[in-house]
Order: sequence, then structure tokens, then C-alpha cells
Amino acid sequence: MMLTLADIEQARAKMKGIVHQTPLEHSQTFSRLSGNDVYMKLENLQKTGSFKVRGSFNKIMSLTEEERARGVIAASAGNHAQGVAYASGMLHIPCTIVMPKGAPLSKIEATKSYGAEVVLYGDVFDESLEYALELQRERGMTFVHPFDDLAVMAGQGTIGLELIEQLPDVDVVLCPVGGGGLLAGLAFTLKQLKPSVEVYGVESSACPGMTAAIRHKQPVSIAASNTIADGIAVKKPGNITYQYIEQYVDGVVCVEEAEISRTMLYVLERNKLLIEGAAACPLAALLYQKLPFRGKKVAAVLSGGNVDVTLISRIIERGLVEAGRFVTFTTVISDKPGQLNKLLRIIAELEANVMSIHHQRIGAKVLPGQAEIHFSLETKNEDHIQQIYQVLLKEGYDVQFYR
Repeated sequence: MMLTLADIEQARAKMKGIVHQTPLEHSQTFSRLSGNDVYMKLENLQKTGSFKVRGSFNKIMSLTEEERARGVIAASAGNHAQGVAYASGMLHIPCTIVMPKGAPLSKIEATKSYGAEVVLYGDVFDESLEYALELQRERGMTFVHPFDDLAVMAGQGTIGLELIEQLPDVDVVLCPVGGGGLLAGLAFTLKQLKPSVEVYGVESSACPGMTAAIRHKQPVSIAASNTIADGIAVKKPGNITYQYIEQYVDGVVCVEEAEISRTMLYVLERNKLLIEGAAACPLAALLYQKLPFRGKKVAAVLSGGNVDVTLISRIIERGLVEAGRFVTFTTVISDKPGQLNKLLRIIAELEANVMSIHHQRIGAKVLPGQAEIHFSLETKNEDHIQQIYQVLLKEGYDVQFYR
């Protein structure tokens, strides 16, 4: 079986009134910084907070009455879980989601709120997946794959229909890629409607599964590091998705972890949008010039906005550090009246804001009559940090900066 444009159009008709047609918003900020005319496809505003509901809903709608009666099952720790649970709830179909034991409580509760039975099993996703397949065989349920399925790909491809309608003269489309369901469905649709459009996938260099697949000319399992873009942290892309990506995608590029976190913070500050790490990858590729074009009309798919609330502050802090807007350092001063005030006066004159300060007289490097000072400063950028460092050295302070 092969994907057809009719499949994509039928998927859109099925989900009408259920799934949002998300906005396409122009970004003056990213246009100016990248030298392109940049638009953002806001799938972070989609039902359940991500594009995943499109593919899940289309897959479940494609089931027979008998299959629906037996129910569906999936394994996920995030967006796919909520997409399958929501779609099942709308169609009143029994649904079981297997999630790792360490899945964020907020995502567990969100999945339950859509009516799904949540089973916590395993410490990592792979263990959850194996158990979900075991339950699927025992219960006779239909397994809803997160990406390697034509019906799922067709559902994700509906984004392409919307994009062409919203921006008919688009030149380039950038899309996050993990397992490949979104990129494959999107690229196929776009190339059918407008063959001249260029489509690029963007992934984290910490988990470059699709890059490895392209290099080996087939999906391979890779060793991956932890990534802030957990929504696309897939060690081995799909076999079906890879075939479509190989045929319809113009290239895949990687972005670094620091670039992803900086972009998340930038979008939050400038565009007032909360996006997850995977969604930030296309904009990061533009911001850090990973692709060799300028003056193009570019659409970036912001795939989701499901950031766990307990992680938001850490993401902001990391983004601030990576952007040179937060730094900590230690130095040793004479433990006499006025010495700390002198140091604080220098920092104030350099226009850095003291976020915290810790003063201690006992330590391996602290001699009698001395005190070690730990500072956390809010700074402007990397140049500002270097200016502070050079001035403190000139004033005779032995400083140790931490990033």
C-alpha cells in the first residue's frame, strides 16, 4: 500500500470539527535574524498541545467496528499518549496507554483525563513499548504506532494541506523529525501540491536517528544522549517513514542542545509562545544558519507545546545561561569591613544584577582572615560576562566563573 493525496484529503475531512486548523503566524523577529521571511505553523496550539492528535485520530477512524470494539493501545510518555487518548475518547473507544514509571505526573493525569486507562510499566520507553505489545496480543487490541503507519502519516500530512492554503507561495518548510511520521506525511503532501517547495527535517545532534538512517541508507538503531527535544528522541526511525523521507525530503540537519534551549527562551520572550524542545528545532536551524538559503519564504512547524511545568524554570535558566544572561562565579576577599561592599560596588558599576550571594569563611581554599563569596549574576550577553571578568581581574580578584 502507498500513501496518496486522496488519503490526506480524506483524513482532513474525517477530523473536521475535531482537530484544529492551527494558525500560521508571521515572525518579524526570526525573519530579521535569519534573513528570510519566516512564518510559524502553531501546532503547539493544537488539541492536546501537539500535532500527534491528527495522526492518532485518523488511524482510529480507519479501524473497523470490530477493531474499535476491542479498543486501542499505545506506548508513550508524552504527546502520542495524549493524542491517542483524546482521539479514543472522542470516538468512545476503549483505550490503554502504557507509560514509563517515571513519566511526569502532569502527563499521566492529562492522559487519564481523556478517558484512557494508564498502565505504568518499565523505567524507560523501550520497556513500556514491549509491555504494550504484550498487552496488545493478550487483549486483541489494535496497536497505534506513534509514526510508522500510513494512516498516522496521512493524518500528519493534513498540516501540508493547511500550509499550502495559508501560504501558497511558500518556498521552504522546516519540520522536526524523530521517528519520521510528521516529516514523511508533510513532505509527501507538500510535494504533491507544490513540487518546487523544499522540505527539510531538523533533529537534535544528541539523537540524530534520521541523519544516521540517511547515511546508512536504511533505518539503524543509534546510541543517543539525553536531549531537551525529548519529543523527537527516537533511536531508530520507521521503515515506512524512512522510504518517504528518502524520496520527498530535501535534507536533514542537526541542531545542538544549547541552540535548542536558547531558541525556546527566545520564542517565549519575543513571540510569547511556550514550545517544547522538538518544536524549537526548526527555528533553531534558521537562527543558527544550519541551512544555506536567504531571502526565502519559510514556514517552520512548531510541533508542540507540552513542556512539563516542573521543567519550565530549568529550561529558562538553561536558556539564560546559554545566552550569556546568567552566570555564577566565586572569589576570595579579605574578611574585613567594607571589602564585600567594594566588590558589590564594582559589580553595580558594570550594570550586572546580583541574583544571589553566599558568604563563607570555611573552605579548602579559604585561609584564616579570608572569606569566599559565591555570586549569581543576571547579565546582558557573553560580551558583558567577559567585561565583568576582565574588570575583576584588573582589580586584583582571583575569580572562577561557572557556566
